[in-house]
Amino acid sequence: MEMRVPRALLAGGGKAFVRTNIGHGANRLREIVEHTEDGKPPLASDWHDIAMTDEDDGLFTVSIPLEEVGHFEAKALYIAGEDISWPNGGNISVKVEPAHTRRANSIYTAFVRQFRDESRPDLRREVEALDAAGYTVIPPSGTFRALASRLDHIIGTMGFRIIQLLPIHPVPTTYARMGRYGSPFASLDFMSVDPAYAEFDGRTTPLDQFRELADAIHARGGLIFIDLPANHTGWASTFQTAHPEWFRREADGRFTSPGAWGVVWEDLVALDHSLPAVREAMAEVFLFWCENGVDGFRCDAGYMIPAETWTYIVARVRHHFPDVVFMLEGLGGSIEATDTLLTASNLDWAYSEIFQCPDRDAISSYLAKALPRSESIGPLVNFAETHDNDRLAARGKPYARLRTALAALLSQQGAFGITAGVEWFCRDKIDVHGAPPLNWGAEENQVDFIARLNRILASHPSFDGVVPVRLVQRGPGNVIAALRDSDAPMLVCANLDLETPATVGVDASAFPFASATDLLTDKSVAIGDEGTLRTVSLPPAGIAALVPHSA
Repeated sequence: MEMRVPRALLAGGGKAFVRTNIGHGANRLREIVEHTEDGKPPLASDWHDIAMTDEDDGLFTVSIPLEEVGHFEAKALYIAGEDISWPNGGNISVKVEPAHTRRANSIYTAFVRQFRDESRPDLRREVEALDAAGYTVIPPSGTFRALASRLDHIIGTMGFRIIQLLPIHPVPTTYARMGRYGSPFASLDFMSVDPAYAEFDGRTTPLDQFRELADAIHARGGLIFIDLPANHTGWASTFQTAHPEWFRREADGRFTSPGAWGVVWEDLVALDHSLPAVREAMAEVFLFWCENGVDGFRCDAGYMIPAETWTYIVARVRHHFPDVVFMLEGLGGSIEATDTLLTASNLDWAYSEIFQCPDRDAISSYLAKALPRSESIGPLVNFAETHDNDRLAARGKPYARLRTALAALLSQQGAFGITAGVEWFCRDKIDVHGAPPLNWGAEENQVDFIARLNRILASHPSFDGVVPVRLVQRGPGNVIAALRDSDAPMLVCANLDLETPATVGVDASAFPFASATDLLTDKSVAIGDEGTLRTVSLPPAGIAALVPHSA
């Protein structure tokens, strides 16, 4: 960090400092916890001054090591006698992430229930008869061990680094159960796992078998994230039974069910996170799972929980597990809420909404807001598809391949994800109340293609750390061109039209090369020269990751 002081100020003699909370993050975490648990007022004891070195002629510099994870601020000042001079503008913001998240943050989302024997006979007619007679019929579920048996394929063959599980807690089987199996988001006990996900062997508990899965992931160099729906529980959860006062109620006394997008989730009950007791109990839940091997959390409906609650939970967890990753699922919330949670509350990542952008205009408009945030306050993870959306392959295999590659190649720090089944061109939408098949082992698939994408994310310099990404397409057409602007540049070109070939126009100053190699095919690509434009021809649904031959 450097500051140049005007000569007029230097005449009186003085010293330059950086006023910052970098380096004293532990003080801030302690104050946050004491404020919530003991009511002590925060005193900002993390702020301190660091002397800058006089390099000559009014230039002052300082190097500050970044040794703690979190969001910090800093500003230089010059003190001469009793006079303090500040540069114009606000504080500098610094977001520090764990070193192991610098690159290759590819995520494979798995719904454990789906990892089951798909060869079982179809008994729908018999089950419907039992339903009509009032019986509760729940078919066998997938298991932790079945998922573990697929890790060599997911991590080894395809190259995913993070396995993210949809909620793993027990769910209703009779009372307030909705759907065939019940929703995994209707948790009955945050500190337990659904016993349906375990194989009875007389030697291990269901939680033991979860730990087996976590160990198997770690043994392969991977990380395990779990989805923790902290905003709510299912009906008759341990929280609701022991502490009904922890839940929100309507004016007529009914418990409140949360919702979004005009839909009320009637199998869920909303917690009241304004209560310190709820905040403390939920922090214990996050700590419990860290102690059981979890490396990160998907924070379901995180924007529905007050920022103060997240600030406290993150402070409690970071004190013991400084490198744990908190990923905000903020879909449906405001961009302002996301900004607050990724800065003041110290969450790490958030969901990108690129998968909801259908064409050039929508993608360009969204990325204009998203790219600066990914570069400054934390990666917005580009999921190609989520469990809430229709399957990509339902619109065709070329579309699935295009959108999978686009999500990966536009990611920051390789923060890209798919939901299990994308690799097999699965068309069955994930109904979280059921257990639809994954089309596992389909002869026509994009396994090798996704493996190539993950190798690019793990090895190319433009996915290492924070690298500026800017849109550079020019001219007409439903096309996208993005320049990953590092010392080893990459030009990502995509034709979003599924029916018609297209020519992608790019500023010549952005990519002034006559030819390039497409890393997706290892083939040479000729670059057209039209004066101030460079052009690339693509087939329908075509995409290319171009690097200059000299690279």
